[in-house]
Amino acid sequence: MRAPQRGGFVLGVIVGLLVGLSLALGVALYITKAPVPFVNKVPQRTPEQDQAEQARNRNWDPNAPLAGKLPRLPAAAGAASAAAGASGPAAAASAARGAATAAASAAASGARAGKDPAAILSGAATPAPRGAEPFVFFVQAGAYTRADEAEQQRARLAMLGHSAKVTEREQNGRVVYRVRLGPYETRGDAEGLQGKLQGSAIESQLVRVERP
Repeated sequence: MRAPQRGGFVLGVIVGLLVGLSLALGVALYITKAPVPFVNKVPQRTPEQDQAEQARNRNWDPNAPLAGKLPRLPAAAGAASAAAGASGPAAAASAARGAATAAASAAASGARAGKDPAAILSGAATPAPRGAEPFVFFVQAGAYTRADEAEQQRARLAMLGHSAKVTEREQNGRVVYRVRLGPYETRGDAEGLQGKLQGSAIESQLVRVERP
C-alpha cells in the first residue's frame, strides 16, 4: 500500500513543478511584450538627427546672425536728394525758404523743450529730432570665436588706417568676438567705408544699432 502512495506523491511534485514553470514562462513573456512605464515615453534620437546636429555645429557661422536687416531709405530722403540736385533760381529759393523754416521750427521746438535756440542754430550736437533715422550704423569686418583672431583682424585694419574695436557677445551659448568700425550717423557713410574695405579685399557687412 505504501508504494502507490509514494509514486503518486512524486508524480504530483513533478506535475506541480511543470505547472509552476509554465506559469513563470507565461508571466515572463507577458512582461517582455508589455511596455515598461516611464521608459518608452522618452523619444529616442535617430542617427539621422545626430548627423544633422553635428552638421549644424560644424557649419556654424558666427557672422550670419549678427547683421540686422537694413531698412530702405525713406522716400522723403530720396525726394530731398532730388531737390538738392535741381538747378535754377526757383529751386534755390525754395530750398533756402525750406532751410529757414526748418531752422526756425527747430529753434522753437528747442525753446519749448528748455534747450538753447542759439546752440541749435549754431549746429551744436543735439539728440536726433523726431523723424530722423532711429539707428546708427557700424561696419563689421568679421566675427570670430577666438579673441586672437579678432585682434589680428583689428591689427590688419589699423595697418590700412582704420580704427576698429573688438567687442564680445554671447551667441548660442558661445562667446563671439566682433570687429567693428563706427558708429556712423548715416547709412551712406557706413557704405562708403564698406566700399573701401572691399577694395582692400576685406569682407564686411553693415550692422544697425538703435540710438541710445
